[in-house]
Amino acid sequence: MDLLLNEAFMQEFLSPIWLSLKIAIVSGFVAIIIGTLIGRLMARKTFKGKAILETILMLPMVLPPTVVGFLLIVIFGKNSIAGQAIEWLFKQPIIFTWWAAVIASAIVAFPLMYQSAKSGFQGVNTEVEEAARVDGANEWKIFCFISIPLASSALISGSILSFARALGEFGATLMFAGNIPGKTQTIPTAIYVAIDSGNMTMAWLWVISIVMISFMMLLTVQIRQK
Repeated sequence: MDLLLNEAFMQEFLSPIWLSLKIAIVSGFVAIIIGTLIGRLMARKTFKGKAILETILMLPMVLPPTVVGFLLIVIFGKNSIAGQAIEWLFKQPIIFTWWAAVIASAIVAFPLMYQSAKSGFQGVNTEVEEAARVDGANEWKIFCFISIPLASSALISGSILSFARALGEFGATLMFAGNIPGKTQTIPTAIYVAIDSGNMTMAWLWVISIVMISFMMLLTVQIRQK
């Protein structure tokens, strides 16, 4: 009986952790790819309305997570064009699914990756890139073999910060993906439910877990910046 209780306890404890890690990895990967590409573009291009576009890109960093969640519901809800298209393609709405959690986490993590990537690419010596162009390298080769390696320190730091932000996302995920155990319940939402139900032991275990993971990631960033 004790073994069964321990197994059930461990499953309850580990489920939000594994789910949070999987969501953070996928959403972090999305934020890293898109943030790197847009960061490179914005670091080199000057055009009318650039300041407005950059402000929009950075908005998820300062908006309350509940506002981000609300906007996602509006954009991907059943009454929206995007929501109806997704439901038609996949035979189910995206709200309250695993992918909803990924989208919410990716959006709130994106500004950190974008800002880091943009700063990193702005620090790349353009003369090196120009020399590569003179030697016949195309833009894709310059981006992959010159720009990214020279901006790698900023890109790695941005990637770690984006992953940490995705791991700790709460408000937007709760509104858009819900809190379904084993499906969309991440560590932050699990902590909220545990505290609300008075299960302080489980809450403390999850708090310690996410603090340790976040601490190690931030420590890695600090060490790299030394």
